[in-house]
This record gives sequence, structure tokens and C-alpha cells, in this order.
Amino acid sequence: MLVVGAGFAGIGAAMALHRGGTDDVLVIERAASIGGTWRDNTYPGVACDVPSHLYGFSAHPNPDWTHVYARGSEIRSYLEQVAAREGIRPEFDTALVGARWDDESETWRIRTAGPRLDEIEADVLVLACGRLTEPSIPDLPGLSSFPGPIFHSSRWDHSADLSGRRVAVVGTGASAVQLTPVLAESADVTLFQRTPAWIVPRGDRPYSATEQTAFAGDPLLLEELRDDLYLEGEARHASRSGDAQAAAEARAVALAHLEAQVPDAALRRALTPDYAFGCKRVLLSDDFYPALASGRVRLEASALAGASGRTLVAASGARHEVDALVLATGFASTRQPYASLVTGERDTLADHWHRGMTAFASTVVAGFPNLFVLDGPNAALGHNSSVLMLEEQAAYLARTVAGRDGVLRVDPAAEAEWTAEIDRAAASTPWITGGCRNWYVDDRSGRLTLLWPGTVDAFRQRLRNADGSEFLQTVKEGM
Repeated sequence: MLVVGAGFAGIGAAMALHRGGTDDVLVIERAASIGGTWRDNTYPGVACDVPSHLYGFSAHPNPDWTHVYARGSEIRSYLEQVAAREGIRPEFDTALVGARWDDESETWRIRTAGPRLDEIEADVLVLACGRLTEPSIPDLPGLSSFPGPIFHSSRWDHSADLSGRRVAVVGTGASAVQLTPVLAESADVTLFQRTPAWIVPRGDRPYSATEQTAFAGDPLLLEELRDDLYLEGEARHASRSGDAQAAAEARAVALAHLEAQVPDAALRRALTPDYAFGCKRVLLSDDFYPALASGRVRLEASALAGASGRTLVAASGARHEVDALVLATGFASTRQPYASLVTGERDTLADHWHRGMTAFASTVVAGFPNLFVLDGPNAALGHNSSVLMLEEQAAYLARTVAGRDGVLRVDPAAEAEWTAEIDRAAASTPWITGGCRNWYVDDRSGRLTLLWPGTVDAFRQRLRNADGSEFLQTVKEGM
């Protein structure tokens, strides 16, 4: 069995397969190390926006998290430690360049680039490639000829000395909100904001040595904390998904946070969203607003429209002279880059997903036998830890593989019904009706294709109740 990717999804998949009794598992990773998004994103201030003790595998609690919200380097180290404990040793510098289902041998034939150039034959293919891996670079006039350092936030150029320089940050999403205050400590920052974000208090703090010792000495204490954090996350679903009262209460918290941290009324107006709470990803920060209110960061309340030499031109017509440019412009989320590389019985995943990603149980796809996609269609969350979803998908993978009898072919009707249920559940949510553009919705169809519209508990129950009837091939009892 082949697992592609060595981030949370890939490590989780390999761990679940090993624990389920499947030993013949190969993990390949295109980069030189484990870590996924936490290896790639090294920008100043990078950290998780899910509490540390909920952002990890349930089988590997970590009493040593240093803060309520873990720093990126800590999370990467955690993944490396989990892989070492579980005996997971990926083949690094090995990129997937093509995968094709072979009907005759009933196996996947996978081509890779890197030290291992031979074709890999696998009876099961697990795509654990992540959903936010390929930077979205705006195609704007003059941008390619900008004379100074220019890079995406997920490809931070640590060789570029930005101290004392005039730096433009484009975007006000999760990465920009984290990096901008840190960057402004040493650079002259102009922030291009196309759309303001709803921001609520973060409440981060370091864990004391006493707390860490208590966590290490009492596993039950860590378990109770994780349970409490899980329930807090589940409670947030209502405000993100459109419950009127919950959304109004959360919106009031965000507006009070803005008013408390930004005294200037004009600046507050520019930072106030005009769309429904939850329509875009809700952000957590206690230092973004103060950086703007202090004057250390200048706000350009419009999108970047183009560049002429070192002059950046805003959609408002304003012009800004800068020395360096940081693109915090997000990722190719609804069009996964691996989709064009994987060919099933009739077409590629990209063809199958030409109107948006679909899968039964957010994991298996009709027309692609013995293929499992983790962290793919409708498997992301806006209210709780995505690791919880990955663990459930990995458990479903391990159960299904252990119980299979022959080739697993998804019934197209099962996938269509699952997709229709998601469409019905999403139809009245802010993600669809909230009056914003977000990375959860595929612009080709207007469908919600990234987020799971329900709670984690609902997802768990659906996957645990899957009985094999989603496959045209009968699965052995005990799945």
C-alpha cells in the first residue's frame, strides 16, 4: 500500500494501517522531511489556531506543548517524534508524478520523481497530500518584474533581510494576521486588504513548568483537557454554520474586540467586515489590531492591482513605494494539484472533479478503485481541529482495507447521495449565502467542497456506520 504525503494525514494513515494489522505500507514524501504545512510554513509568527492539546493524535498526547497555541516548529517536531515512535520512515525527495489504475492487474501503477525512479505497484493508493500546499500567486500587471524580494508567505525567503525595509504584505487571511505584527517590529509595513476578516480574541499564553509537569504526571488530566477543548470546538459550530443567535453573539464578541483595540473610528470602519460571521475563516489574534492602531502598519483598504517597478498600485488608485513584497494570498484549495496526476478507470480525478471535489465519506471516489483521499472533499473544519477528521478518515481506511475482499469500487449512487446531502446541509449556511468569497466554495459550481458542514461528532458517526454498502464489491464481515 502506498501513502503519498508525510504530514498529519500521511502519518495518521500509516499509523492507522499499521495498528490495523497492515504492515506492507510505503510512505513517500516529495520534500526532504516530515511536516507538511508545518514544514513549508516558516514565516515569522507562524502558529496553530487550534489549541495545542487538541491539535495532535489522540494516541500521542504531548504534555510538553509550550503554549496554548503551538508554534509551527513545535508541531513539526511533534510529527517527527510521532513518526519515530510509530516506526514510520518515509522515502523523502520522492514526488508523485503520475498514478494510473491498471484493470488487468487490479493495482495502481505509480510513477515518481527523485532518487526512486522506478514504477511502484500498489494495490491500495492513499492520497494524503494536504489541501493547502500550492501557493496561489496573483496574476497582476507588472508583478513578475518587481525588482525587490518577492515571495509567498508559505515559501518564506529567510535570506531576505527585511529589517528597516519598506515591505508590503498582500492579504489579510490567517497567515497575514500572524506575520504582519511580527514583521512590523523591524520593518515599515503596508498591508493590502481586499476584504477584512472577522477576528476574535486569541488568549494565548505559555504553559508553566508546573502545568507541563502535571500534564506529564497525570495522563487523565491531559485527556480531560482534550475533551473540554473538543466540546468547546463543537459548540463553535453553531456560530460558524448560521445559527442566528450564536452568530450574533460571536459577531458581538468580534466587534467588541475590534473596538477595544482600535480607538480610531475610521480605521475601525475599514476593518469591519460587511459579510456574515463565519462566511470566511474566523481568525484569532490579540496583536494584529494593535499593530494597525499603533501606526506601525499602514492599511491600504483595497486589493493590490499591479506594480510598476517598486511602485505598487492599489485598486483604490493609491500608489505605494516598497522594497519587498510578501504574498499572503492563500492556496489553490478547490483545485487540488494532485488531481490531474491520478487516472482511474475512465478519467483523471481532475476530470471527475471538474465541478468540484466529491467523495463518499469524504474519502473514497467512484471510478477510482482502492483509492482513499484524506483531507480532501468536505473534510476541513471551520470550528474544531482538523486532526480529528483525519483520524476518523484514517480509521475508516484501516477498517475498510482490513475487511476488503477484492477490489473496492465505490457505487456512484452512494457518492452522489453523500454529495447531495452535503449540498442540502450547506445550502443555507453563511459559507454559501453569507455574501463573501471564500476558499471553501468551488467557483465553478458554487458548491461547498472543502468544509464539512456538520459537527465532528456527526462525521464520526457517519463513517463509523459505513457498512460496506458504499462499494459495489462486497466487503467481508468485521469491517
